[in-house]
Amino acid sequence: MTISIRVATSPGEARIAVVDDNRLVDFFLWRFGTPDGVGDVHRGRIMAHVPAMAGAFVALADAEGFLPDSEGAKGLTAGTILTVRITRAAQGHKGPRLTARGCDPAAGGPVGLIHRGPDPVARLAGRYPDAAVLVDDAGVAAGLRLGARVSVTPSVWEEDVAEAIDALSEPVVVLPGGASLSIWPTPALVAIDVDAGGALTGAGGARSRHEALNRAVVPALAEQIRLRNLSGGIVVDLAGLSPRKRAGLGPDFVAALAGDPLRPRFLGFTALGLAEIVRSRVHPPLHELLAGPLAAGLMALRAVMAAFGRDPRGMPAVRAHPAVVSALQGDTAALADLARRTGRGVTLRSDPSLPATAWVLEKDHG
Repeated sequence: MTISIRVATSPGEARIAVVDDNRLVDFFLWRFGTPDGVGDVHRGRIMAHVPAMAGAFVALADAEGFLPDSEGAKGLTAGTILTVRITRAAQGHKGPRLTARGCDPAAGGPVGLIHRGPDPVARLAGRYPDAAVLVDDAGVAAGLRLGARVSVTPSVWEEDVAEAIDALSEPVVVLPGGASLSIWPTPALVAIDVDAGGALTGAGGARSRHEALNRAVVPALAEQIRLRNLSGGIVVDLAGLSPRKRAGLGPDFVAALAGDPLRPRFLGFTALGLAEIVRSRVHPPLHELLAGPLAAGLMALRAVMAAFGRDPRGMPAVRAHPAVVSALQGDTAALADLARRTGRGVTLRSDPSLPATAWVLEKDHG
């Protein structure tokens, strides 16, 4: 087993893959200018203690977090200054989850960030202490502070790894043998449907073939949950089999989920035969990171880099919906990172007539 951590960078962003003998094991997106905040230590101020919620709301530098009583809020009153650490990223309109456990008492001073938590590469380097770290950008590599473990190389992964990463943005996963997974996140839960497709050929009765198919699919399903960082409630509709027969696959779910660092739990099957899984949310899931104006803007900057690489004599301008332009301008790293790589700034043009996350490259007339 040869595990390596591979970091492919683009303006404002890094795609980080843990690869074991050319098989994708873990995947994370790192936005340099908009980190998710997990692990950050803040000096905060209690805004209000809410007994009905068994916790307190805490003012941070640029957000409001929630500190449960079990993590240090019990007995604290409004106005109390304390040191807290973010343990779970913000979600939708909910602020980050906090803890005061293990934090030094707060010294005097205003509410604000004390220090950042570890970046995704550092976290993975700790999880895989013997893994080499390959990075395609010398500037990013120098900032990792991982010593001799880091090497710079123009290309960090092979074509099959690149294809596996690209597939993570698609809702349908076609598996070897013809079965497929359809993965659909909703605001309430993640629904996964197993489609047998053409995978039911072979000897034996229909029931035995369905059972064998589903048993073979479960490890791939667990792999996709981990790679996409799916979290919260997850329900799985297996292919065929009555609800009563599906119960026999419970041990397969438990075994397939056992290697996940977030320790997801298999809860059993519903009356409809849906497998229930719960997985802790710590960092935002991949589908959230790939949606919205900032994701569109960073994609546009990748296209600018590619165009500049083909013809360094000119830098294309980006015409985009105002939300995309605003997201790029609000990112503290992306535009500066592009300028570092190319030696030039990019022109952003706001166009309200475009769809909400749309952008186009066009000639920059200066």
